[in-house]
Amino acid sequence: MQVLVVLLAAGGTCLGLLAAAAAAINPGRPNTPSSLPIHRRQKRDWIWNQMHIDEEKNGSLPHYVGKIKSSVNRKNTKYQLKGESAGKVFQVDESTGDVYAFERLDREKLSEYHLVALVVDKNTEKNLESPSSFTIKVHDINDNWPVFTHRVFNASVPEMSGIGTSVIQVTAVDADDPTVADHASVMYQLLKGEEHFSIRGSGLIVTANKNLDREKQAKYEIVVEARDAQGLRGESGTATVLISLQDVNDNFPIFTQSRYIFSVPEDIRVGSPLGSLFVEDPDEPQNRKTKYSIVQGEYRDTFTIEPDPTRNEGIIKPMKPLDYEHIRQYSFTIEATDPTIDLRYLSSTSTKNIARVIINVTDVDEPPSFQQPFYHFQLRENQKKPLIGSVLAVDPDAAKRSIRYSIRRTSDKGQFFGITKQGNIYNEKELDREVYPWCNLTVEAKELDSSGTPTGKESIVQVHIEVMDENDNAPEFAKPYEPKVCENAAQGKLVVQISAIDKDITPRDVKFKFSLSTEDSNFTLTDNHDNTANITVKYGYFDRERAKVHHLPVLISDNGRPSLTGTSMLDVTVCKCNERGEFTLCEEVAAQVGVSIQALVAIFLCILTITVITLLIILRRRLRKQARAHGKSVPEIHEQLVTYDEEGGGEMDTTSYDVSVLNSVRHGGTKPPRPALDTRPSLYAQVQKPPRHAPGAHGPGEMAAMIEVKKDEADHDGGGPPYDTLHIYGYEGAESIAESLSSLGTDSSDSDIDYDFLNDWGPRFKMLAELYGSDPREELVY
Repeated sequence: MQVLVVLLAAGGTCLGLLAAAAAAINPGRPNTPSSLPIHRRQKRDWIWNQMHIDEEKNGSLPHYVGKIKSSVNRKNTKYQLKGESAGKVFQVDESTGDVYAFERLDREKLSEYHLVALVVDKNTEKNLESPSSFTIKVHDINDNWPVFTHRVFNASVPEMSGIGTSVIQVTAVDADDPTVADHASVMYQLLKGEEHFSIRGSGLIVTANKNLDREKQAKYEIVVEARDAQGLRGESGTATVLISLQDVNDNFPIFTQSRYIFSVPEDIRVGSPLGSLFVEDPDEPQNRKTKYSIVQGEYRDTFTIEPDPTRNEGIIKPMKPLDYEHIRQYSFTIEATDPTIDLRYLSSTSTKNIARVIINVTDVDEPPSFQQPFYHFQLRENQKKPLIGSVLAVDPDAAKRSIRYSIRRTSDKGQFFGITKQGNIYNEKELDREVYPWCNLTVEAKELDSSGTPTGKESIVQVHIEVMDENDNAPEFAKPYEPKVCENAAQGKLVVQISAIDKDITPRDVKFKFSLSTEDSNFTLTDNHDNTANITVKYGYFDRERAKVHHLPVLISDNGRPSLTGTSMLDVTVCKCNERGEFTLCEEVAAQVGVSIQALVAIFLCILTITVITLLIILRRRLRKQARAHGKSVPEIHEQLVTYDEEGGGEMDTTSYDVSVLNSVRHGGTKPPRPALDTRPSLYAQVQKPPRHAPGAHGPGEMAAMIEVKKDEADHDGGGPPYDTLHIYGYEGAESIAESLSSLGTDSSDSDIDYDFLNDWGPRFKMLAELYGSDPREELVY
């Protein structure tokens, strides 16, 4: 609005000056009617006062802001305000145009308010003047203190940095109007930590001490205060800055001991750790660049020391195998230093630290050691050599025990070779280079004690045997040829060009010679002297009725030592051809199947094995049939004897079963049909048991007579039972060592056992009681 007022005033001034100038130019011009003043309608203008108000204004509300006025001068005019804050923050007196603020204003929230002034008719509410926009500005007062962007700042700076090294830039913001002098200016100062750090007017914190050592104090906490130029400050005007010192490599490593002693077995693996050398280095792991070295002694090539910055130690590792029998103790001086350290930060002049290392090697029962890591021997094919090569293994221990050699059967072609006690390798079978060009053996060396028993210590070594070539294979065709020729072929017609190969190692200067074993053919062989040959037609015209296929034996010789010649059969088919020489009818050559000797032997062995298995199966089935035929009646017999569930009359009862079955089985005959029971009682049934007398009433002669009768009956009765009868045991005779096994020929008086208890066992043991339970004074006479 101020700009508008100024522009209007300037415009009025310019118009006045122009009018004065015009009057001066025409001073004598008469007042004609045309020169008289003309009454024109004047443009109505808003009349403004300067609109502004102070923020946070004291005093009672509302606060007077300013006045709006228009050139319209009517009694029925009314002033109005429109805008976002009209009616809420600002209101206007309808009659006078005075503008009032009904709230205390805060410039930091809103510094300007945009309103629209209206002049309307009270009655019609129509605009009497065009609406005009204006602005109410809020003047700033210094009512805010500086506030830091963060309550806590984190920063870091390398230790031992020089004075004035930048650490961090802190910033505090004052919400007051920066266009008003000293309202928004900020001043900084340190409330804590000023002995190590300082702060500049821009809020930049720098170091004030060049001896900030991280190993002594790693973190610092400082407090920064911010205030404006008029000193207005509050609780929010302070901030905390946490400063961490970054580590630099400013410390040398120092051994924790002046002497290190280790014991290690001699069989320790090369490159394995055997001990650790601990050092003290307060720097962080990324700045520990400790270097270990052997400064005295002759073992720099025997041991190495690898640094481990994480654990602050050096690890000793052997670079060579240790041998107790050779060196039992290693003693040397080591040095620890850090070549990457910045000498400007050193507080001491000592740049090196030394210690003594003693390594004692302990003895271990080691396995045999071969003199070479592997062996390579050569053997000519088709030869058996008693000595191909020798391996040697020794006991590295002081005992120097004997060694036994052997070839593992799992070795490649190990079954073809043998080894002596002295380690000499020989072949038990001739080898063919074309089949076995290389043989890889695994030789074991086992340590033996004084009694020749293996101690469990063993070593192995690889032996590579190269089978050398000999000229033992005749040349042959390079590939199968199937040449064809027209029956009306002209003389000199090329049939096929042949070449040869040799299974032996072919030298570069090899020369093959070709020829036909017979000249009695219609073909000619021409040697090209480049290891090829041409087969051409000798006379011309072939008779297919006589021979449709011609077999040409081709002789191929090499230039080896000795020279070998092989015969390869070339089958040439005679075909019918058309006028253009194209084959129209050819017979297929029957494929010749060749079987090697090894294949024939394998086929013969397979046939022999199948034949033997077949014979065994047939023999087994025949034996089963015979056993089934002979044993067919055995279950029936046993069924009759075992499952017989009727109580019979003992030995006197022979009518309950047919004993002829038993007799037939004994003589190997077939089971005869069971005859009907004879009505005539058998001799066995006719013999009556003599009555039992009271003790002392009978003599031994009665029993002897009964036995004789039984014997006679058994000798003449073919149907008698074969088991437990006297005629079975009669074959033993008096010369038998076992004598008779029959219980019938045993005198009860020779036994010390009293069999009288058999009388108490019931009727089933009545016969036994009579035989064995008689008066002891009785004596049986045979």
